[in-house]
Amino acid sequence: MGKTTFITIVGCGLHNIGIMCYLTHRVPVKCHRLCHSFLRVTGSVATHTRNGGLLPAILAQHSQPLLSRGITSRIGKGRIFTCLKRNYHSRNGVYGYRPRAKEDFRVPPSVQEIRIQQNQFYNFVMAYRQHGHKMASVNPLVIDRITVPDLDPSLFGLQINDQFQFSGILFSPKQQGTVLEAIQHLNNSYTSHLSAEFLHLEENEEKEWFAKAVEEIAYTDLDNTTRKGLATDLLKSQAFDNFLATKFVTVKRYGAEGAESMMGFYSELFKLCAEDGLEQIVLCMPHRGRLNFLTGLLHFPPAMIFRKLKGLSEFPSDAKATGDVVTHYTNSVDLHIDGKIIHVTLLYNPSHLEAVNPVSMGKARARQQSLGDGAYSDTANWSDKVLNFQVHGDAAFAGQGVNQEMLNMTSVPHFEVGGSVHLIVNNQLGFTTPGERGRSTTYCSDLAKMISAPVLHVNGDYPEMVVKAARLAVAYQRKFRKDVFVDLMCFRRWGHNELDDPTFTNPAVYRIITSRRSVPDMYVNSLAEEGVMTQEEASSITNEYSSWLNSILKNLDTFEVQKFFFKRQWANINQAPAALTTWDTGVDINILKYVGTKSVSYPETFSIHSHLLKSHVNARMTKISNDQNIDWATAEALAVGSLLYQGHYVRLSGQDVGRGTFSHRHFMIIDQDTNDMFIPLNNLINDQKGFLEIANSTLSEEAVLAFEYGMSIESPQKLIIWEAQFGDFFNGAQIQIDTFVTGGETKWMVCSGLVILLPHGYDGAGPEHSSSRIERFLQMTDSKENFPDGDDVNMHIANPTTPAQYFHLLRRQMVRDYRKPLVVISPKILLRYPDATSSLNEMIEGTSFLPVLGDNSQADHIKKIILVSGKHFYALDKYRKESGIQDTAIIRLEGLVPFPTPFLQEVLSKYKHAKYFVWSQEEPQNMGAWSYVKPRFENLLGRKLKYSGRPPLATPAVGIGEVHQKEAQDVVRTPFTMR
Repeated sequence: MGKTTFITIVGCGLHNIGIMCYLTHRVPVKCHRLCHSFLRVTGSVATHTRNGGLLPAILAQHSQPLLSRGITSRIGKGRIFTCLKRNYHSRNGVYGYRPRAKEDFRVPPSVQEIRIQQNQFYNFVMAYRQHGHKMASVNPLVIDRITVPDLDPSLFGLQINDQFQFSGILFSPKQQGTVLEAIQHLNNSYTSHLSAEFLHLEENEEKEWFAKAVEEIAYTDLDNTTRKGLATDLLKSQAFDNFLATKFVTVKRYGAEGAESMMGFYSELFKLCAEDGLEQIVLCMPHRGRLNFLTGLLHFPPAMIFRKLKGLSEFPSDAKATGDVVTHYTNSVDLHIDGKIIHVTLLYNPSHLEAVNPVSMGKARARQQSLGDGAYSDTANWSDKVLNFQVHGDAAFAGQGVNQEMLNMTSVPHFEVGGSVHLIVNNQLGFTTPGERGRSTTYCSDLAKMISAPVLHVNGDYPEMVVKAARLAVAYQRKFRKDVFVDLMCFRRWGHNELDDPTFTNPAVYRIITSRRSVPDMYVNSLAEEGVMTQEEASSITNEYSSWLNSILKNLDTFEVQKFFFKRQWANINQAPAALTTWDTGVDINILKYVGTKSVSYPETFSIHSHLLKSHVNARMTKISNDQNIDWATAEALAVGSLLYQGHYVRLSGQDVGRGTFSHRHFMIIDQDTNDMFIPLNNLINDQKGFLEIANSTLSEEAVLAFEYGMSIESPQKLIIWEAQFGDFFNGAQIQIDTFVTGGETKWMVCSGLVILLPHGYDGAGPEHSSSRIERFLQMTDSKENFPDGDDVNMHIANPTTPAQYFHLLRRQMVRDYRKPLVVISPKILLRYPDATSSLNEMIEGTSFLPVLGDNSQADHIKKIILVSGKHFYALDKYRKESGIQDTAIIRLEGLVPFPTPFLQEVLSKYKHAKYFVWSQEEPQNMGAWSYVKPRFENLLGRKLKYSGRPPLATPAVGIGEVHQKEAQDVVRTPFTMR
């Protein structure tokens, strides 16, 4: 081997230009365009390194350090790389500047051969880093290690006794050694019980960091205190499962048996985060091992679990809650770790696997912002206070599309959380489906590669390796603030649950599982062999924990369920009353005018679009200054701006919501020259406390809506709004609506003030973009048919027809002392409809949302009343006026849920001579609000109601223009002719 020379290229601007040079006539050196001016020269290839340190160049002919400056490059046939050198050191002293001669670069053939071999050695090492995971012993159910031809040294022209320089290539304690020694090092790092995939990362700095971290941690041992603590966590988990199996034989508990090592991962992650100064962890996980985790690490009272397993409620008897299954329990607790406190919040989750993941991201971002540690702008701010930690199942992570949507958001402005740590508890089964039938990828974690996230694969039979995986994952996330995945390969001791027989479909696998010892027992046995822990100590831990659980079960009758109350930031929030309430949501008119003016103000140097200047800015200024009626977008700006003015935070999310699908909103203005963005409402007053966050989202509904729901449950002082591009797009988020939005408070006492805007209206757009499927939302409410509703229904649904009504709905979400999800059936054509306007006097102090809007007709002449909801009113009213009809009143139901019985009674009481009552709608009979309104109107008001609208249809609307026009005429004319 030749000597090693360190070569540093200084001041040459390698990040701006590419240099092609020749060290000899025949050996090219390629220097690619990267950020740092450091070269690693190996054989015939020179590459940059981005870790800021010097790496050795294998230049056997030179022994002196070389500092070159003022490099020039002229490439051409016969040209040689030329530079001016300064302070070129030799044995005889220091030379001045002189051009380098061609002869200076001549390399003997023997040296060239060494360089080529060294380069091949480097390629061999890189092959291990790329393919080593394929032959790693990470599957506890597979003993034989597969052969990977890519790792045969002979493919690289290497013999096992060949000597090479390790320094700069391997992160090994040795500086040099044989190929055999290198293989031993690489096997120890990449093909043992912990391996990694990281060469797909886009940044060289991250690749080098990961290689160094993985290869160095292979030589790191856990101290005995940590090992005994790890054994304790595993033994407690096993004891808990055994206890429940004995005491509750017929109950599904989804224990951790086979995956107990995950407890070591959790414990180590909490410890590392506390050491790093993190204050909060927002965590989500599925059901497997959840109860073990809650009782063993999150200090959850086992009595609560035992009560539930006995069929008792988790809430006091007077709580307005129906509860959930035991394996969805959660806790929010301060953990005291080595003198530091870290708060861990485990989210409730539904049985629909993986649905909670984007919810946890949204809650984590909202908590970052609540702690003053997150961005309201497009600037990425990596949190030093809050970590998002997600636990997945193998089949669900690979199979559920919400994960692709979620990962696609991880680096999108306004959805970033500074990188999440992901643990995939890989049971190698999905229900009863084996892994090879549950996905089309090699690993269940391969989805992580879509965002270039590194993946660690670890064998769950080796708890210490799992702890090391936790250390690598947390270290990467804290350094780079990016997502990282750990694939914990383990198994299920039983079937999908403890009552399931897995041998029906997987006999071969379960012959292996039933014949082996448990993970905790194997680990304790290894510690006993090393003298770290005795079997007696292990038995003592198990017996004490089991005795503690048994004493709690015996005294279960004395356990009192705590009175439910909202905590922390929700302390001043109540549950909704059992009666309909009215809230003054109006604002001082001077504030309204001020906010309206500021909503279209922009810097003098800003180059605004000429059309916006005329139709948006100038038009709004004219309306505000002249007290003219305002449109929908202006009312929205007044509602949002007045909340910001009062210190509330508002977030609007969805696809291109800054402009608005129908180009009406323009909350953000773009400079036509510079493409800079300006948000007028974020510049209302000096020292503004409340800000508007415009989150133009990815083309996603499920993950984005879930993210917004997560934001909404973090703080009651944040108005979170999600707008569908068209109303029907919500069906992509149906899972989140079904499992979180409609039932979160009822199941878990978790309140949300999330607003969902669904553009709706039959305007000839065809089957999809016409309807927001009002009937689905009405069906999902717990509104009563035979008893008047109160505000305590599970969610509120409104179909407003005026800008003032919309204004009050948005403000009411923050003014009330309780929070309920609000679904707004929002308009399309009404955004610019001349009659759909409101005066500022309808929004001043003393005004509020009106669930029912009456009619100005002469009451004594009214024989028929048409009830309607939404924009269809304007078509009916226009026809009535054009036809000169005077015996018919049109009553608008602005609020559908809760059903406004007393308000409707009050309006109808004026019409003493009305004999006929008709419900008119645009939607087909099997859709819309008809099925919801009819029984309530008849049961609660004692009047018969007839239907007028489109006939039943398989799709929300027709797609033939001619048919649509005829239907549109019929649904307007028919209700006036009915008797």
